[in-house]
Amino acid sequence: MILFLDFDGVLHPDAVYLVNGRPQLRAEGSLFMWAPILEANLDPYPQVQIVLSTSWVRVLKSFTRTRAYLPAALQARVIGATWHSAMARHHEGAHRVEASWFSELSRYAQIARYIARAGLRAEHWLAIDDDSEEWPAELRDHLVETDGALGLASASAQLELAQRLEGMAAKTLSGK
Repeated sequence: MILFLDFDGVLHPDAVYLVNGRPQLRAEGSLFMWAPILEANLDPYPQVQIVLSTSWVRVLKSFTRTRAYLPAALQARVIGATWHSAMARHHEGAHRVEASWFSELSRYAQIARYIARAGLRAEHWLAIDDDSEEWPAELRDHLVETDGALGLASASAQLELAQRLEGMAAKTLSGK
């Protein structure tokens, strides 16, 4: 089971800016202040793995550096990201090209590309994000949409996440 995880607007408010190459939160609180909520929700589901669907991987130019910002328990679950550095290379691999094409895709389109590459079955994935732009209505049950200011601090987002994880685990166990 895969959880596509955004950072901004999920694990802390969507008010993060890069300052001297380092992310800084310009809102009350601290970076990743709601990560313990995600850890607690994932605890009953050791089979859930995380794919980073945050722009941090592209902006920081490093999957490893981005993953390192997470608490250890979440880091251990991370298996990949929707963005990888090869996406910024020319098809011949020798020349850099403008990587903005990826950032211009909706978050759903970025996730859909990963799903297609990985061959994931519909019952095996879920996304948590504050960006629902272009998310198809028929796949809304695969998205836990958070409020960018509240993220996982919202009781309704926590309840929805718990319900979606339980449902995904039940479908996976039943083979449906």
